[in-house]
Amino acid sequence: MSKDLILTIDNGTQSVRALVFDLQGNLVAKSQIQLEPYFSEKPGWAEQHAEYYWDSLCQACQKLWETSGVAKDAIAGVTITTQRSTVINLDKDGKPLRPAIVWLDQRRTENLPPLGGLWGTIFKLPGLRDTVNYLRAEAEANWIRTYQPEIWRKTYKYVFLSGYHIYKLTGRFVDSIGSQVGYIPFDYRKQCWSAGLEAWKWDVLPVEPSMVPELVPPAGQLGAITKEASEATGIPAGLPVIAAAADKACEVIGSGALEPNIGCLSYGTTATFNTTHKKYVEAIPLIPPYPAAVPGYYSLEMMVYRGFWMVSWFKKEFALREERLAEELGVTPETLFDDLLNQVPPGSMGLVLQPFWSPGLKVPGPEAKGAIIGFSDVHTRAHIYRAMLEGLAYALRNGKERSEKRSGIPVTELRVAGGGSQSDAAMQLTADIFGLPAGRPHIYEASGLGAAIDAAVGLKFYPDFSAAVKAMTRVGRQFLPNPQTRRIYDDLYNKIYQQMYGRLKPLYEELRKIIS
Repeated sequence: MSKDLILTIDNGTQSVRALVFDLQGNLVAKSQIQLEPYFSEKPGWAEQHAEYYWDSLCQACQKLWETSGVAKDAIAGVTITTQRSTVINLDKDGKPLRPAIVWLDQRRTENLPPLGGLWGTIFKLPGLRDTVNYLRAEAEANWIRTYQPEIWRKTYKYVFLSGYHIYKLTGRFVDSIGSQVGYIPFDYRKQCWSAGLEAWKWDVLPVEPSMVPELVPPAGQLGAITKEASEATGIPAGLPVIAAAADKACEVIGSGALEPNIGCLSYGTTATFNTTHKKYVEAIPLIPPYPAAVPGYYSLEMMVYRGFWMVSWFKKEFALREERLAEELGVTPETLFDDLLNQVPPGSMGLVLQPFWSPGLKVPGPEAKGAIIGFSDVHTRAHIYRAMLEGLAYALRNGKERSEKRSGIPVTELRVAGGGSQSDAAMQLTADIFGLPAGRPHIYEASGLGAAIDAAVGLKFYPDFSAAVKAMTRVGRQFLPNPQTRRIYDDLYNKIYQQMYGRLKPLYEELRKIIS
């Protein structure tokens, strides 16, 4: 039997999936284990046991072999993509010392002692001080070192979830360059551990060079499946494990957005707008592009942190009717939300939402709050829902325009992936707000497919990424903008939405002072 299938493991926030792809980008088999995203011992905390992720991964793989009929000897290689920025402290035996801090965690470490030396002097400059202090406060490593010093003293390796899974699969402390997204001493321009002018990152974090894993570029080999991992997962021992990237980066190439003129929207828990570039470009000064799933390339990303999490928020706060009806019909409440969307005309009858339910770093800044303006007696929860999706699309359009301005490359078409992309109404709304064709990838599992593309190139099935993306991705359905609706959205975006943050920012700053 020929070995021409690729096993991708995708550990997202909501589930772990074991996915088998062929070399044409078709999903041959799938198994899924739902996850409890996190537990919270204190308000704002989000943690999960690393062993829980690993056990769920093993269950997903074993379920795949039991239910799919896929022959193990047809698998040519294995690759893995995971949620970003979930950090794990490991001891010398590779055992977790505490629960993983999940990317949704909101704890901060305030009032850290000022930096000394040359870097301390440089970072007193206006514009740098606030940014560096924000990064220090947000870094999970600083919190652990400050409040759990005994854990930090025992930490042998400090890794992301991707690095932990790779260790469990291969026995090696190694990770993909494409998975390095978070508060770590990483040089995003050179795509390596910080040195030279980037060495300051070792000073603002307690991480030592010995604590970080070896890095391998996407499509490089990370190791091979060990006997122990094979017994736990059912994956044949000795199969090569190929480096992919974080789930957002994999989703970009899995959607076919390899060229910089193709924008990739991810309508997931975090909503993002990404373009792939060979050149290093900062869409917002001092905020770097992340490593792409293509070695040496950059994923220029603009993010709405809470993104389509807001759909869950809406469901919890406003959608009891849909929840009850969905239970009667045996479907998910989200499948009924298109009815709400279609009850309301484009523009939500003047209701405009700014989706900053979580603050940002620079644009928006740490003072940012969410806002809804334009209420009148005609508005219902259906208007709120549509305004919420429109606000997310406005924010991502703003990101597109920042990306275009900084890169000098206009975006001419869109790919839309993630859970929100399954809504036809949301897809049409997106095309209308951006004024661009919006294509849904041929397959829902775009991040898993992107990882499989990395593996296909790494295993030499394709000579390069252009050939692999061309062969393995395609547009499933495309939505074209409606000219009349586009004009309405252009006016609301330019005359209302674009003015909101600047005018409300002083009020947000006062709110921040009062609340703190």
